[in-house]
Amino acid sequence: MTTATGTTWRQRLEAYYYLCRFDKPIGTELVFWPTMWALWVASKGIPNLGILFVMILGVIFMRAAGCAINDFADRKVDGHVERTKTRPLATGVIRAREAVYVFLGLVLASACLLFFLPIETFYWSFGALFLAFIYPFMKRYTNLPQVFLGAAFSWSIPMAFTAVGKTPDLTCWLLYFGNLAWTVAYDTQYAITDREYDLKIGVKSTAILFGRYDIQIIALLQAISLVLIGTALYLENILFPWAIIALVVVAFDFIYQTIKTKDRNPQVCFWAFRHNRWVGLIIFLGIFLNFI
Repeated sequence: MTTATGTTWRQRLEAYYYLCRFDKPIGTELVFWPTMWALWVASKGIPNLGILFVMILGVIFMRAAGCAINDFADRKVDGHVERTKTRPLATGVIRAREAVYVFLGLVLASACLLFFLPIETFYWSFGALFLAFIYPFMKRYTNLPQVFLGAAFSWSIPMAFTAVGKTPDLTCWLLYFGNLAWTVAYDTQYAITDREYDLKIGVKSTAILFGRYDIQIIALLQAISLVLIGTALYLENILFPWAIIALVVVAFDFIYQTIKTKDRNPQVCFWAFRHNRWVGLIIFLGIFLNFI
């Protein structure tokens, strides 16, 4: 059976699957691990299983929603970029309004989860929705879209604190800005892979803004992230012994990334971006082990 666009329902469902990037879980992982850092820190290592389940679903739904609205915003430029030219909107398999419907449906699903969390988390969720919506459009107007992505990807941190009944405090904001700095670093690595195309089509990014100092600034942002996260864990008396070991391992990993990407090879920079999934996991393991 075919639809009005000449595709089968199976092809359409596959297109929705790819629109939400369920085939590429790296983005979900990069939001998931910092959320777990915050949840474990805020709950003193004993998170409520119900809250844990709700937060995991929220990460999955909102990351998928962000992908849908991102492809809607980029629908006229994705076809000109090698890496994105096969996305469902770029190929015309699904229409722009369908991406909006998917976005709204996922936002609604995320909103339903808020019934299981404190009212304070509901209030904070408006910030998450605002950032998820505006980020894809920022690359048209500012050279700092990665900062907006960092703000969006980090918003689950204060939400995790409120979910367990804590007011976001200094520890929360140190984790938030530490994660924001890390996000800008790895998304700049990601942006380097598209810099050639972005310059041609007028899309802005920190990779373009930083220019020939991109690798050095990425390294600086990575160092800042480690200092801020380490300070947050120190304030909570959970830096030693396992978290500090985890941060040292991550520091060496960042140095390795810097060495590997110094020639700015797009494929290597994309590898470095994807490699950051392990950074989030390693930091979480350091936090987790300190509570055992």
